[in-house]
Amino acid sequence: MVDLERSHPEETPLSAPTFRALFEAEFSYVFHTLRRLGVRDADLEDLTHDVFVTVYRSLPEYDPKRPLRPWLFGMAYRFASDYRRLARHRREVVDDRRIEPVDASPSADERLATEQARRLVIDALDAVDLDRRAVLVLHDIDGHTMPEIAQALAIPVNTAYSRLRLAREQFRASVQRIQLRRGER
Repeated sequence: MVDLERSHPEETPLSAPTFRALFEAEFSYVFHTLRRLGVRDADLEDLTHDVFVTVYRSLPEYDPKRPLRPWLFGMAYRFASDYRRLARHRREVVDDRRIEPVDASPSADERLATEQARRLVIDALDAVDLDRRAVLVLHDIDGHTMPEIAQALAIPVNTAYSRLRLAREQFRASVQRIQLRRGER
């Protein structure tokens, strides 16, 4: 482990320019991961920066042989979990959904359908327990293997498989409830 306080920048295994490149390359991934884990849009940028402060401090302990994104996801997951535990985030009912910018080439109907599908997924993910949601997002959206997920979340592999199965069930049920509520079925 390298002590950043006592070492010179050229002695650190990952120097500031490497961190900057990591930040620029992975900011969007961490940002969208936090959104998928239930962080409100108004808080996403601040929480993403908080994750990267921790990443910067943890770089000396990072094993470059491990995949980077599951490591980043593990940090984002812990921040999202702490964020959601705060009482002010549980009680707030503000609807601050924003339509994300879309390529101008699709028609208005296609853009609307895409936004409705995205909103359905986000709303359905919100109904999935956070521990299960983390496994579902890492596996089904980000495409990581179960051993990588188990290592990133510090859980046994069998627990990860169980959480994935339960998360998929919760997600399916949530989609059906939302569609029924909207009159889509």
